[in-house]
Amino acid sequence: MAQRLLILTFLASLAAAGAVPARAADSRTQAPPRAVAARGALDAEEMNNIGVFKRVSPSVVHITTLSVQRDFFSLGAYPDRDIAVLRIEAPHDKLPAISVGASRDLQVGQKVYAIGNPFGLDQTLTTGIVSALNREIESVTRRTIKGAIQTDAAINPGNSGGPLLDSAGRLIGVNTAIYSPSGASAGIGFAIPVDEVNRIVPRLIRDGRFIRPALGVTSGPENLAKALGAPKGVLLVNVADGSPAAAAGLKPFGRDRNGRIVQGDVITAVDGQAVADLDDMLSLLETRRIGEKVTLTVWRTGQTRKVTATLGSSD
Repeated sequence: MAQRLLILTFLASLAAAGAVPARAADSRTQAPPRAVAARGALDAEEMNNIGVFKRVSPSVVHITTLSVQRDFFSLGAYPDRDIAVLRIEAPHDKLPAISVGASRDLQVGQKVYAIGNPFGLDQTLTTGIVSALNREIESVTRRTIKGAIQTDAAINPGNSGGPLLDSAGRLIGVNTAIYSPSGASAGIGFAIPVDEVNRIVPRLIRDGRFIRPALGVTSGPENLAKALGAPKGVLLVNVADGSPAAAAGLKPFGRDRNGRIVQGDVITAVDGQAVADLDDMLSLLETRRIGEKVTLTVWRTGQTRKVTATLGSSD
């Protein structure tokens, strides 16, 4: 320690005598900052991006829950379409409504915007185009969601439930899923079209659930129709007593006392629209109302006929 102090004292003495040069930074003149280059006005596309974000971002919230008040089965939700409604206790002026657009007239190539909370990073804006229309994706209940919007706007975990907007800032879809082996954005995202959302949400708000119009039938597996030589459609294996299907005279396939197959009905179309399976039929019935009459095209033992049924409730 004594030796170290002697060395430091010696160096200090040399510095005082001018034998040791000062630090280089102290002997240089500080370089001035570079001049800021002027830029022109933002272009029209940039201004529109900024305008859409400023108008809509206050309507997009990041919700954190501290406790569960209602369980999954009593929440206002329709898992078949990946849509749910939450009630938030907040002042109305803090949650301005997004203008609702339409999805029926969208075109591939239109510019779109997504605002969400990817990976917890709230108020994130991504842009892209409508990459494709009328895609089919699978819901959490394994039902097929038809008519989905495909976009290359970056959709990541945390974007689900956020809005997909057109260039006017109108809601055209609700972001729901990505297609990616890694689970991160790969340029293929999907949104539920707003026309579908606008059809379902009022019913969720009114009833707390989506009550589907129903015929009161149970279908058999798809391969059963082929095995029995029946056409593609909804092969009936059960018709509930007192149901709309029973009132319309529909009969299920079954077996007689000797185990032989008793021919029943296969629904092949609803109001002239072909149905290949139960999922197709349910999707069509969801666009109708309870109490509405539908015309069913029915096949039985090689004969095709049309019958009218009044839709009941799925409850």
